[in-house]
Amino acid sequence: MNKLIRDRTLNFTDKVHVMGIVNVTPDSFSDGGRVGDEKTLLALVEQMVASGADIIDIGGESTRPFAPAVSLREELDRVIPAIAAIRRRYTIPISIDTTKAEVARLALAAGADIINDISALSHDPDMVTVAAEHQAPVIIMHMQGTPRSMQINPSYDDVVAEICASLDERIRWAESRGLSRDRIIIDPGIGFGKTVDHNLTILRDLRRFTTLGCPVLIGHSRKSFIGKILAIDDPAGRDEASAVISALCAWNGAAIIRAHDVARTVAAVNMTRAISRGSSTCNG
Repeated sequence: MNKLIRDRTLNFTDKVHVMGIVNVTPDSFSDGGRVGDEKTLLALVEQMVASGADIIDIGGESTRPFAPAVSLREELDRVIPAIAAIRRRYTIPISIDTTKAEVARLALAAGADIINDISALSHDPDMVTVAAEHQAPVIIMHMQGTPRSMQINPSYDDVVAEICASLDERIRWAESRGLSRDRIIIDPGIGFGKTVDHNLTILRDLRRFTTLGCPVLIGHSRKSFIGKILAIDDPAGRDEASAVISALCAWNGAAIIRAHDVARTVAAVNMTRAISRGSSTCNG
């Protein structure tokens, strides 16, 4: 299972890819305000690339629970210069984390390769058109509610079955509007309208999502359910536990792992791959 990214192919058949998180926002739950200028941005990206990141994910609007919305102009002012700066220096694939079609369109023009839409193409009716016209790979994520409401009493009868059904519906909807299935990546949405137990069930049964026929992305890094289980208030203090979860996800069918601490995540993924192959050759 492979995805064409501009002039290259990402191999999801036998490699788990690590996506480094770069938030150019002042209010993200883990690293808000960390990237305040181009020098700091490029230093962070350089560190991620050197640590083995396969993709860089750029976000200009916080999606933490109860986060306020950001205007189109403000989001563009945050992400477009960042993408352009990274693209001038690096060839690494870039993902734009947005629900706005105009942000996605201009981000692709600036050098982004992938659209990462937490609304599963439902927030902006023009998003699927932008994706189809560019035939850009798209990450569609499951979320119950919106960032402003998603953690107000999330409820499911069967969390994995219901998420699978919802993602399947969104895949078919996107296909009917010109976006081919081989361009779609799915994300069950850890922490987006889920309780601690919902998140744990998703992680335990992650392989069930592979039956939808699309690569599976998992984004658990530093999230609050880890802090609640281990009593760790500081998000950065959750990196070791995040790496353990990354190893389990790599074992259970994840194709992409979205992470803050790229070095720990790459080590976890490579160790898991070596064990699964019974071989110390874990690159490529």
